[in-house]
Amino acid sequence: MEWHQYLILFLVAAVGGAVNAVAGGGTLLTFPALLWIGKLTEVVANATSTVALWPGQLGSLWGYRKELGPSHVAVALLAVPSFLGGFLGSTLLLRTGNETFRMVVPYLILGATLLFMAQEPLVRWQRRRAEQMSAARPDSPGPGPNRRAFVWSLFRWSVVIFFQMLVAIYGGYFGAGIGILMLAALGFLGFTNIHQMNAIKNINGMCINLVAAVMFILNGLVDWRLASLMAAGAILGGYAGAGTAQRLGQRNVRRIVVGIGFALTISLLVRG
Repeated sequence: MEWHQYLILFLVAAVGGAVNAVAGGGTLLTFPALLWIGKLTEVVANATSTVALWPGQLGSLWGYRKELGPSHVAVALLAVPSFLGGFLGSTLLLRTGNETFRMVVPYLILGATLLFMAQEPLVRWQRRRAEQMSAARPDSPGPGPNRRAFVWSLFRWSVVIFFQMLVAIYGGYFGAGIGILMLAALGFLGFTNIHQMNAIKNINGMCINLVAAVMFILNGLVDWRLASLMAAGAILGGYAGAGTAQRLGQRNVRRIVVGIGFALTISLLVRG
């Protein structure tokens, strides 16, 4: 590889870290960059991208640490299926083989791009829902939860934990777009504070990617030369680049990521 290719990978990882801090979807930048510049197989590119972006998530987690509030129960309950699903998904990838993964990659990227597009409408829906619930809530405290409400809450938790398992399996296998799925599940549970939801989502996303990264490392699928370079870029981007992305505007950032996702899908389908 030439020096300018290393520089491009570093810059792409920095932008990916900034995008993750602002809107999510950094994998849609780093994965194709590794495919087209790093000259890696699809499986190795996916593993290297996962390992490279994980340190950048630590900065995002630190930034949302005050938003967790009294939601430690939700974090603990969802962490179990996150770890288990991440293990199952990464194991599935290891047993898939590169040729099969190559065939499904365009559809995975297309699905992740569509999920990324759905994120902004979901956030708007969450805000409207929070406003409606706040307006409907009486000033005086109502009676405590009855048995029927408790059973309904238990049912919701069961559904969301099962759904989180499926999200984690997908996340361990590929990973792009898992944030929007987790936000939808948290909305189903009744969370309305988008910052608190992002904090819970980030922690569980780290759980999924941590297990997947360990599995990829143990099986020798990571190109450490490129992963180390891109991890430094992702940390820098997540810390310093988020301000630049915010000045650019979240809508413009989202348009760029969506455009790259669609262009990559078409390119891979044509090449395939």
